[in-house]
This record gives sequence, C-alpha cells and structure tokens, in this order.
Amino acid sequence: MTDIIKLTAAETAAKIASGELTAVQVTEAHLARIDAVDEKVHAFLHVDREGALAQARAVDEKRAKGEKLGPLAGVPLALKDIFTTEGIPTTVGSKILEGWIPPYDATLTKRLKAADVVILGKTNMDEFAMGSSTENSAYGPTGNPWDLTRIPGGSGGGSSAALAAHMAPLAIGTDTGGSIRQPASVTGTVGVKPTYGAVSRYGMVAFSSSLDQGGPCARTVLDAALLHEVIAGHDPLDSTSIDAPVPAVVEAARNGSVEGMRVGVVKQFRGEGYQAGVIQRFDESVALLKELGAEIVELDCPSFDLALSAYYLIAPSECSSNLARFDGLRYGLRTGDDGSHSAEEVTSLTREAGFGPEVKRRIMLGTYALSSGYYDAYYGSAQKVRTLITRDFEKAFEQVDVIVSPTTPTTAFPIGERADDPMAMYLADLCTIPTNLAGNAAMSLPCGLAPEDNLPVGLQIIAPALKDDRLYKVGAAVEAAFVERWGHPLLEEAPSL
Repeated sequence: MTDIIKLTAAETAAKIASGELTAVQVTEAHLARIDAVDEKVHAFLHVDREGALAQARAVDEKRAKGEKLGPLAGVPLALKDIFTTEGIPTTVGSKILEGWIPPYDATLTKRLKAADVVILGKTNMDEFAMGSSTENSAYGPTGNPWDLTRIPGGSGGGSSAALAAHMAPLAIGTDTGGSIRQPASVTGTVGVKPTYGAVSRYGMVAFSSSLDQGGPCARTVLDAALLHEVIAGHDPLDSTSIDAPVPAVVEAARNGSVEGMRVGVVKQFRGEGYQAGVIQRFDESVALLKELGAEIVELDCPSFDLALSAYYLIAPSECSSNLARFDGLRYGLRTGDDGSHSAEEVTSLTREAGFGPEVKRRIMLGTYALSSGYYDAYYGSAQKVRTLITRDFEKAFEQVDVIVSPTTPTTAFPIGERADDPMAMYLADLCTIPTNLAGNAAMSLPCGLAPEDNLPVGLQIIAPALKDDRLYKVGAAVEAAFVERWGHPLLEEAPSL
C-alpha cells in the first residue's frame, strides 16, 4: 500500500495501463489510507467506497477487453464538495445542504467519469467556499498534514490535505480569490486556477459567479496538467464557458523550460506582513529562474494594492445574490415549517440555522453594498478598480511572458489564530486575488520550506488569459530544478502522519 499511494498520478496510470497494477488495487490502497489517517486529518466529508470500487472495476474490465484507456484511467481523485454528484451528497460545507443528494452531475464530474478517473469522495471546505482556512466548514476544520494543529488553506483545504496526506494523487478545487492556490501553497502541493471560463461552472454551487473557477490540484506539475486537460473545454451549459481550444498544457509540462522567457516580479507583492522565510524562498526562486535562462523584469502595478478591498465588495455582493436561492422552500434544510410560521418566517429560521457566521457576514456586506444609495459608491467603484487591475495586467504582459510572486504572505497559521479577526484572515489571499479579478491563469507550486517553521512555501506563477500552457512550462522547469537539488518532500511521508 505504501508504495502505491506514493506514486504520482502519471505513474499510477501507466502501471494500470500496463497491467502491473489493477485499478481496484490502487483504489483499495487509497481507501485504506483514508481509513488509516483521515480521522486525524478530516479531509473528507463523504467517502464513496462502493462507487469508487465500482468505477475501478469498470476500468479493469475495459483493460481486460483491450479497450484504450485514457491518460488518467483508474487514478483516484478527491473532489471538492462544491460540485454536484448524482447519488452522493453535496453539502458545500454547509448545514443548509446537509444530506442533499443531487439528481445530476456537474459537467466537471461528468468529464472525470468519462475519463475513467475514480472519484473517492467529497472533500471538506469552507462553507460555500467562503474562507481562507477551512475553519468555516459546518462540519469542523481540516488539519494540515505537515502540522495537524495548523490550517491546510482554504476554501479547498480538504482537497489539498488529501493530497499532502497521500489519500489521493489528484484532487479538484475551486478558486474565487485564491482557494486552489492558497491551500496548495501551505500544504506543499500544486494547484492551478485556469483562465476564467476554461473549466465549466455548470453544477458548481455558485459563490461569486464572475470570479469562481474550478481547477486541478496534484502533487506534481505534470499530474496537474493531465487533470487540466480532462476537465477543461467549452460547455454549452455554462454561459461563461470559453469556446476556444484547451492550451497544450501536458506538452508544456513535459517540456518545461524558461530559457529566453521574460519573468515579471511585481513590487506590490512584498513588504509589510510578509513572513521573512517566505520572501527568502521567493527570492531564491527568482534567482533560480534567472539561472535557468529567464530574464527578470521589475514591474509596478499600483492598482494591485486596491485588489483586496475591491474583492471584498464584489465577491460578497455576488454571494448575497447567489445565496438568495437557499430559502428553505425548495431544497436542503427547512426549519420552522410546523404550520405556525409564514413562508417568510420559515426562510428566516432556515437561514439562521443553516448559514454559518462567515456566510452571514458576507451576505450582509454584499446586501449593503448593493443597496439603494450605496451601489455606485461601493460595488460600482469596486468594478472600476477591477478594470484598473485588468489594465495593469495587460501593461505588464506587454513586457513579460509570466509574473511570479509568493502565493501567500505566510506559511500555514495555527487553527483558531485568526478565527476572530476576519481582516487578518482575508490577508491570506493578498497575492492571489488580483488574478481572479482579471480572469488570468495562475499556478502555485512548492518552492521549499520556510526556515522559521519548516513549513511549505508556494511560488505563484501568473499567465495571461488563455495562455495556461505557460504556467506548466515555467512550473515544470522550476519543479525539475528543485527536485534535482533538494528532492520532492511530498513524495515521502507527510511529517505529522
């Protein structure tokens, strides 16, 4: 079992295709790993044991018949509990959807199944993807396998923790303000936010519709690329889906190089609030890129300093609109429907019982920002800042091919440390938010451990829209250089397990 769970997704798929391993063996090994460690980590909200083994048997039957297998056939995956899955629960980490079993699959779920990826179950997350630590889950926090007393990032901490604890070689996350990249950074894994619209949002429970984006999570850049190709592509069921070819991300990951590339470093992505060890590892990464043949270009993007403020007006505004559908009358939790309350009272009682504090906070912020007399002053102004951020990116990408930065200002902080300080919590997404506002593509990958606490540090790579392949080209080159010099810590045992 130990050998199987430490394989990369690419290695696992190759061994299944050759017959060296069966998909059932691989799935059983990962289910056993979940049984062994998830009580401590709490990465999963639901493990679909029977469904996963049935999918694995189907892969083995295909191979026995001589049918061609896809590049990830039989590889297990942990799915963030924000995508609908027919026949098994989708809770979005909230009590308001506790026990809800969707009657249909999200487009992303369908594509995973069509590619014969084995879905092990649904992972823990901040309620409705609102948070930076996975402490806002209605079902309790997830621990970081590097140190179980620390957060695994958010909102997709369950997916990142499942990877870091070797409970799955692949995972799916969603990124509204950094919720794929930030968990990847603090768990030493790889997370990619594709170009907005590159991966279908149909069947993904909405938080902020102009920002939300599903994407791949893995332990290596190549594994993320293989998963990216499976889930990306135009979807007529999603009006925001881009009708354009998927960039050649796997080819880029197999041929990583930065020779002759111009790499931008934005001066706004450092300064007060950044941990010394994070800056040290980032500076080393920039030096490494230069050593590998890249030209380093200093950039000034002044509007980036306003990104956090703009985001926390736009995202709550869209959230207050999207969450209006959870009224206790159509699906999910219903409270107070005993014949003595009006429909309005039932809705109020249901929301009081079903929504957690962070969700209520953001609904209130958004409703206020959209209210009569304040719309132009708050939401309208934030959208103007969003335009300025987009223009700063456009000017930057006239000078460089990609931009690099720390993914997060600090390493994983202790569970509970920022629970009563929303502003401190929001600062965890300081480096990631501008990319969501502009719709660009971005990746986080490990770039070493901070010397102060021996915890992972993430390097963020940002590319222009529809140039996702550049992420993988640069990421693969950096990863190869790091592995050659220092090895890959996550291919070994997570320290706390």
